Amino acid sequence: MTASGSDVAFVLGGGGVLGATQVGMLRALVDAGIAPDLVLGTSVGALNGAVFAADPSLSSVVRLESLWSSLSESGVFGSSLFAQAARLARHRTSLHSALPLRLLLERQLDVQRIEHLRVRFECVAASIERSGAHWFVEGPITDAVIASCAVPGLLPPAEVDGEHFLDGGLVHSIPVGRATRLGARTIYVLHVGRIEQPLTPPRWPWQVGLVAFEIARRHRFVEEMASLPTDVDVHVLPSGDPDTPLATLRYRDTRRVAERIDRAYAASARYLDRVARPR
Repeated sequence: MTASGSDVAFVLGGGGVLGATQVGMLRALVDAGIAPDLVLGTSVGALNGAVFAADPSLSSVVRLESLWSSLSESGVFGSSLFAQAARLARHRTSLHSALPLRLLLERQLDVQRIEHLRVRFECVAASIERSGAHWFVEGPITDAVIASCAVPGLLPPAEVDGEHFLDGGLVHSIPVGRATRLGARTIYVLHVGRIEQPLTPPRWPWQVGLVAFEIARRHRFVEEMASLPTDVDVHVLPSGDPDTPLATLRYRDTRRVAERIDRAYAASARYLDRVARPR
């Protein structure tokens, strides 16, 4: 299958442990012979995107599958409740250290700088001092990805060159607009499944905050999708999961990782096969 357009972008959104879904989508894209000229990532999408941009091939997909399957052993969110409480008491702003994530990235990547990746890669984080989006386009990969993944309350704000950053999903949950501004004319959106779930008015008190947060997270994506140039072809790949939660407190639960990868692969492969057929 050959994608239309000269510039192809893979846009990977945020979603924590649900990010395993993107690995299945990447496998489907590789199997379909679709290669990116540009990879953009937000939060966990920055992690997946950086590994794939280093080597946009099946071998990177296999590496990501292994990474996600062993995530519980990586120590990224593996500290005990006692250790979490001790850290929160000592640092006051986060339950976990970013060090395990840094070590994980260093093990997975053979290059250290964004500009040395085989495919152009950018990731976004939310600048605390400037109250806005910051795109990392060069410099150390690990610093950029950790900044993009700095989920408030779970990981501490990341400091890069004297500036402090929080999770990129606060400013760009799925940055399709950035892809078009960089010249992409064919965009594949790799999300975690939340945008497939329609929102309805809350019926219970605990649902009020959940729905409000989801509107805040997804509104920019909705607006950018509605205002795309007419010559841009966008494919929102299906997750294959009809029950993706809008939010989960079980951010350390990796029991469904393999299932999410397999479902996303099967659904995305069917979708890509369908859009490739002559009309």
